[in-house]
Amino acid sequence: MRFLILAMLAFISFECQAQLKSFIISVKGDTLNRVDNNGKKQGPWVVHTDDLRGEPGYEEEGYFENNKKEGKWRRYTLAGDLTAIENYKWGEKDGKQEYYTKMGDLLREESWYAANPDNPYDSVQVPDPVIPNKWETKIIKLEVASVEHGTWKFYDPSTGFIIRQETYFFGQKEKGNKTSADSTALAAGKAEKEKPKAVLEWEKKNSGKKKVKVRDGSTGY
Repeated sequence: MRFLILAMLAFISFECQAQLKSFIISVKGDTLNRVDNNGKKQGPWVVHTDDLRGEPGYEEEGYFENNKKEGKWRRYTLAGDLTAIENYKWGEKDGKQEYYTKMGDLLREESWYAANPDNPYDSVQVPDPVIPNKWETKIIKLEVASVEHGTWKFYDPSTGFIIRQETYFFGQKEKGNKTSADSTALAAGKAEKEKPKAVLEWEKKNSGKKKVKVRDGSTGY
């Protein structure tokens, strides 16, 4: 019975490969970089890009559907460090995108919206400009395949704090976005709140006293 199952799986694998124009076999035995008989990329792929004109090379791994990126894609340096996690729909960026330093620290989060190429229209809820708390349904047409939509966050990789936030609505940046100064103030306030209660009480009690320099045993002055 076991031999029969293995034979059936081998036959199915052979039939699938026979429908492909080209492919490669990974070290784990997986079929990668598939191109069907119509010349379209299908299934799992690893894309290698060499250094070019001063720009560092990289590798990407993810899935293609009919020659278009689909789902989650990961990007690495040629040394193997993860630098990005991107999400695609219909071959365009869609949803949350994350970008990292070579050390693995988060640099920024982006939010995108991909338009259906077969139906670029979408309905959205917008506030009534006259009547408070009333919303209206508007039909919009996206002129480009993918637009900024949602909240973008920019991080200080050394602390992990958000240093800037931007909000987009179908490609239009909304007013009132938080600046780095706002975020720095929030971060400082958070750090202040995280101090132990005894430290806060001591600082409050001694805030008006003159500071005295104390020798710490070092030889420098």
